[in-house]
This record gives sequence, C-alpha cells and structure tokens, in this order.
Amino acid sequence: METGQVRRPTGYLLNRAGMQYQPRNGPAEKRSTYFSKGENKAMSRSISTALLIMPFFMLTACGSNPEKTGSNAVQVSSLDSPDIGVVEYRPKTGAGNYSAFRLGGDYANYAATRQFVDRMVDQHGFSRSYLNGLFSKVERQDGVLEILNRPSAKGPARPGSWTRYRNIFMTEQRMREGAEFMTTYRKELNRAYQQYGVPPEYITAIIGVETYYGGNIGKVTVLDALATIAFDYPRRSKYFTSELEQFLLMTREEGFDPKSPVGSYAGAMGLGQFMPSSFRRYAVDFDGNGRRDLWNPVDAIGSVANYFSAHGWQKGGEVAVPASFSSTGYRSMKTGYKSKHSLGTLRKAGIRPKGSVDSDRVSLLKYSTYDGDELWLGMHNFYVITRYNHSSKYALAVHQLAQEVKRKHDRLRVAYERGTDSREAS
Repeated sequence: METGQVRRPTGYLLNRAGMQYQPRNGPAEKRSTYFSKGENKAMSRSISTALLIMPFFMLTACGSNPEKTGSNAVQVSSLDSPDIGVVEYRPKTGAGNYSAFRLGGDYANYAATRQFVDRMVDQHGFSRSYLNGLFSKVERQDGVLEILNRPSAKGPARPGSWTRYRNIFMTEQRMREGAEFMTTYRKELNRAYQQYGVPPEYITAIIGVETYYGGNIGKVTVLDALATIAFDYPRRSKYFTSELEQFLLMTREEGFDPKSPVGSYAGAMGLGQFMPSSFRRYAVDFDGNGRRDLWNPVDAIGSVANYFSAHGWQKGGEVAVPASFSSTGYRSMKTGYKSKHSLGTLRKAGIRPKGSVDSDRVSLLKYSTYDGDELWLGMHNFYVITRYNHSSKYALAVHQLAQEVKRKHDRLRVAYERGTDSREAS
C-alpha cells in the first residue's frame, strides 16, 4: 500500500495530506469487488442520534468510543468525518523525545504519579528522566471523568430495551459496509478462519460493532485517558493503573510513541478496541511486518480471531437460536449468559429451540422488545462472545450482525459472479 493512503472497500484511496478521495489509478493494490460502478463511490455516512455508551464496568477487551472534540469535552460520536469515510490512522513510531529532571504538568503534584514512575523505573527499567518528561505532557481529561461520574439510570427498565439496543447496530448501512469489509479483506479473514477457526462474519461483526469497521476508533489520547482514570478516579484506580503499566510496556515493545495512540475514553485501542493488557496478551502480527498494530485492519482481524480462539471458540459450533415458549414459566427461571439449563428442563417449561442446538445445556436468554419478551438459547460460542464484552445484548447484536453481513455478502458475491447489478441482489 502506498504511504499515506488507505485501502477502502469502495475502491477509492484516501490521501491523508489532501484528505480527499481519489479514484484508484495504475496497477497498485488491484482488487476485485462485488459491487456495481454506481455503488463504488464514497458513501456519505450518517448515524442515528440514538448513540450508545457501553456500560463502563463491562469493559474487557473492548470499549466504547467517545471522541474528544475540545480541550476537555468528550462526546459519543459516530465517525471521524461523515464526508470522507474511514480515515487510516497509525500511531507514530519511536519512543518520542521526552526528558525532564522532575515531573511537571497536570500531574506534577500527584503522589500516585510519582509512585507509578518509581515502579516503572524499578520493575521495568524505564528511564526516570524519560518518564518525567512523558508524564509532564499528560493532560487530565475532565470530559472522561464527567462520563464516569454520570449517574446511572434508576428504576425499572422500560420495555423494548433490546429493540432499542439492536436498532443501533442492525442498520442497512452497517450491514452493507460489513459486506464490503468482508469483500476487501476476504483473504485475510479466510486465513484467520483457517488458523483460528473463527468465521469471517463474526470477526467482521466485532469490528463493525466496536468501531464501525475502523470509522470510529476514538480520538482520546490513550495515555491521557488511562492516566486520568488511574490518578483521578479512585473507584477504578487499581485496574487502570495496571492498564497504564501495560500500555507503556506495549508501546515500548511495539515501538510506538506513547503520546501518539488514540482510542476510547477508557483507553481501548484499534479496530477491535483492545485494552492494553488484552493487546499484549492477544494481539498478533497478522501481516508479518514485525509489529502488532491494531489500527491496521489485517492485524485487527487476526487479533480478534486469536482472542476468540484463546477463550475457547469451537470451530463449527452454533452460537444462538431463537426459542418459542408456550407459557410464562420462563419468568421464574434464571436467565442470562451465565445461566445453564438442560433442553429437557426447558421443554418441561414449554421452551423449545427454533433451530439446531449442538449442546444439551444452554443459556436461557431473555430480551425485552416492544412486542413482549423474546427468548433465545445461547451455546458455548455465545458465551465466548461475552468474553469480549460481558453483555447478553452485546453478544446477540454481534451474532445477528454477523448473520446479516454474511447473507448480504453472499448475495452480492453471487450477483457479481452472475454479472447482476448488486443493488438487485441486496
């Protein structure tokens, strides 16, 4: 790929200097597409105003993506720019030119910051003058603290919570761009499937839910976000101090300038929104260039697949199926991804799967729609998805998006092979 340009599913190149789409010319980066010429234009992006902040306490490998828009302001936004589509981002390489005799800046007088620097010097061999210089550049993110201190909703849940949640992710545009992502990276996705056993549509769906296929990686400087929560939010200080430690080790290992990576308000990074500890544990160099870079779609694909594989994804296994019910007995049963019921017990309660089930013990999942409760049965691979984000809604959204993306991709592929206009197939 040419320096400063990004591979786009629509067959355009984005020049970061001019920030304008240019039609692809010449032999570089030739690729086939399943889409008609009329559709091979940069799509204007718009997202519903019903945007979601994932609950902070659910963060595992992923994270939500508010964007810093002012000196302290943080808002949940959909894309870097609705007009130009996905902007390729790469953290700067090199350790950075940081050096100071003593701490300065926003955290100069924080005992916790000084103790953290001491530990990094003593335990990991960092230069004290380097860390003093680096942390003198850290900026406290008041907008991040504002998000964390927002009061949680109280009272009984309103009916239709699943419908509202699902509608955020199951949009025609997100499904279509997922099909485009699968087309563009089909070789890498198939290689990940062969190596890790995770189907391409599930890798794609994770990236689609987390960052809109790289369109919304976040704009908060990761170092600033992690330091802010570690040093200014006591309730989660222990966890985020550990993540800050992992982040500095990660940037040293991968050769990134620590002030360069951007991500979510909680420090989640890349197309798959990995926290630093998950980055170090599960990220892979899937393009073989010697660096794990989760802002690179190829490395992100391999890393999401590796994450699922490491958490026990069963190749060829089912994920979830809807269930019918003939009584309200399910209301007294334990539900959620941690629940376990035998099929026999469920049958006695009038609950029956509407599709194939590859296990005798399944999770009973209850979702509130505007038309009443909806029941699903989750198998082992459903539980694996919840290791990415501990939410039954999240896991089912990923599953349903994966199924729709695959369906649309397969139809468009058939249309391409038959020479049919892809708009007729979708």
